[in-house]
Amino acid sequence: MNKLIVSSSPHIRTNNDTPRIMLDVIIALIPALIAGTIIYGIRSLLVVFTCVLTSVVSEFLFNLATKREQSVFDFTAIITGLILGLSLHANAPVWQCVIGSAFAIIVVKCLFGGLGANFANPAATARVFLLVCFSSTLAGGANPVDLKAGATPLEQLANGEKLPDLMDMLLGNRGGSIGEACIIALVIGFAYLVFRRVIHFETPLIMVATVFLLTLIVTGDVNTALYHVLGGGLVFGAVFMATDYVTTPITRTGKMIFAFGCGLITFLIRMYGNYPEGVSFAILLMNILSPYIESWTKPKAFGKRGSK
Repeated sequence: MNKLIVSSSPHIRTNNDTPRIMLDVIIALIPALIAGTIIYGIRSLLVVFTCVLTSVVSEFLFNLATKREQSVFDFTAIITGLILGLSLHANAPVWQCVIGSAFAIIVVKCLFGGLGANFANPAATARVFLLVCFSSTLAGGANPVDLKAGATPLEQLANGEKLPDLMDMLLGNRGGSIGEACIIALVIGFAYLVFRRVIHFETPLIMVATVFLLTLIVTGDVNTALYHVLGGGLVFGAVFMATDYVTTPITRTGKMIFAFGCGLITFLIRMYGNYPEGVSFAILLMNILSPYIESWTKPKAFGKRGSK
């Protein structure tokens, strides 16, 4: 009995801290960044670097102005900039990248209290904000050859145009955003995060599988369902946005419900909405529902009955 140790919760601890976890996410994003730069050219780095630099500077200046403890060294601002930059296409105007990154950090993150207090994923919200405000320049995707704006595979699919073959879809030889193009690079990042136990594998798989199965049921065509999985930002969003610790449910059951909801809304927007892509919108909407999902799925205290 003398070996028993009495302490306050939490009783299960880990050596991983926020900077270590964020560093793992940065490492997982590197394959997508390298692939996007190879496919779409050096301007991809300008877009991503602008988003990262603006995110870090915005957080630093906000903390300085409000006399808060500096939080730029936890790498979360870098992650926000990376994810936002990779979700844009390579010919995105630099000034719009600056606006989107500043919005993500100042409005979505810092004004709600900083890390752990934001109600929605900053990068996903900023992506939606930019699409709504600057749809004429940020919709569609860059062409791998000349970086001219062109239709993405989802837009080609909706318009009945000729599509790239599935191998090109896997390798990224098609129009799209910087980070979403090469599915193989995204799978490498996903495998790394699962191996490092940074994310649970269920969330991305359920979200992707939901879109695939619903599309298959409605269209009755396996190829169409595959293009909906490979052709947009579904895999990128499922791996790097829908697994955000702060804006998704804590419970494992809640995470599964969240992932299904993201997949369902993505499918509905793509099939019946005005946007050919719907991942960021779906994640933002499910972020708003996360507290309710968490409340529904949290375990009851031992001996507790009912809702009181």
